[in-house]
Amino acid sequence: MLRRPYSPGSGLRLCQGGCGLVSGLQRIQPANRPSAVLQLGRRSANVSRAALIRSSTARSFATSQPSLKAKRAQEPQTPDASKPRFGRTATATHQLPGVDPAAAVSTVRHILTTFLGPGGIPSEEFTLAALRSLAQIEVRTVPDAGERRSEDAAAETRRPASQLLGLDDMAPKAGEVARPQRSSSQRSQDAVDQISDAAYTIVTHKTVVITRAILAEYVQLEARLGRSSNLPQVLELYASKPKPKLVSNTIKYVERNPSKAESAVDAAVAEMALDAAIETKDLGAAVGILENTYASKAFLRSKLIKKALIPGLAVTGTPVGIYYAATQLAHLQHALEPKIATGFAFAGALCYVGFTATIGAVAHFTANDQMKRVTWALGTPLRHRWLYEEERAALDKIACSFGFSEEHRYGEEEGEEFLWLREYILRRSMILDAVDLMPGMN
Repeated sequence: MLRRPYSPGSGLRLCQGGCGLVSGLQRIQPANRPSAVLQLGRRSANVSRAALIRSSTARSFATSQPSLKAKRAQEPQTPDASKPRFGRTATATHQLPGVDPAAAVSTVRHILTTFLGPGGIPSEEFTLAALRSLAQIEVRTVPDAGERRSEDAAAETRRPASQLLGLDDMAPKAGEVARPQRSSSQRSQDAVDQISDAAYTIVTHKTVVITRAILAEYVQLEARLGRSSNLPQVLELYASKPKPKLVSNTIKYVERNPSKAESAVDAAVAEMALDAAIETKDLGAAVGILENTYASKAFLRSKLIKKALIPGLAVTGTPVGIYYAATQLAHLQHALEPKIATGFAFAGALCYVGFTATIGAVAHFTANDQMKRVTWALGTPLRHRWLYEEERAALDKIACSFGFSEEHRYGEEEGEEFLWLREYILRRSMILDAVDLMPGMN
């Protein structure tokens, strides 16, 4: 609201006859007109204009007091007194629902001080409690309808006609410096940055052991905040960060092998981190997450242990089982000697099982129904396709998210980032938008 400077000697008075609601508007009569003067208590003549406006606003709403009480009765009450309360002031100022950004920053600092204060090697439960305390801080980053209406009103005052009508009021005073005011959304963004930085400080602290539970909690927090730039580094630290160990009241750090199977990131956590990078449209973070999860040696070794160990034992034990079955079948016939019959039965069964298994494996590893844009290059070995299938699926997901969504526009993307992504995929023995596999070309 544009205000004129008020001087105590101006004799500004509010008139009872002139102060009323005429077509929903409140008018103030000049002081020199004959009217009954409205007494607002025993206030002095040097009351500020803002106080008089609030008093007149309260008087104008006095005629609709029953409806105001009904509105107040409908407003929900805050059940927890410890939570910050946000209401509407007498001037109906709209604020963002949720936690005050200043209070959120203060809470973040308190959590950091509490966590870093004791020293030593924190336990997993203590670290999880700190991360969950940060996750419980609710900060809205999108303005609600009330703030948008206030922004529209501010834009209305910035129109040329409004600027001409209030040109004298908009002129800055002598010695007054115009300071840009930050909106509620900007303050909420600052609070979100503070929460993200605090979580990164906790996880990357040299005495913190990043376990699977801590990594999952951190990735979930960053995905909720919409911050993915730090995820590749934290995923790398999960596999290579030295492990602290207390020896004779002294903390020593033991180096770790990042290629071990136990250092692999869980597939669910990797997918969550990749989705967070895609939501924020950060191609660099998405590729970094890919390299530290699906393309890492630890993930490949973990996949071999979890998915290839039992099938490998089954393949190794199949000839033994076939030979035992052949010896039993040899005793059921009398035309040939048992040894010759056993050899015939063993060779026939082994060829049948081997041929059928080979056809099934080729059909399974060469299936491309799940591929949308990223496919394997010709001549890629089947073992390589099986090992790096999760990486190919992740690259396919990235290409579909950062490229055109229309299928008939595949391959028309331009720009440095997408050209780099196309070359990166080609270096991984894959092809982006293979022509022979596109609709209508096969």
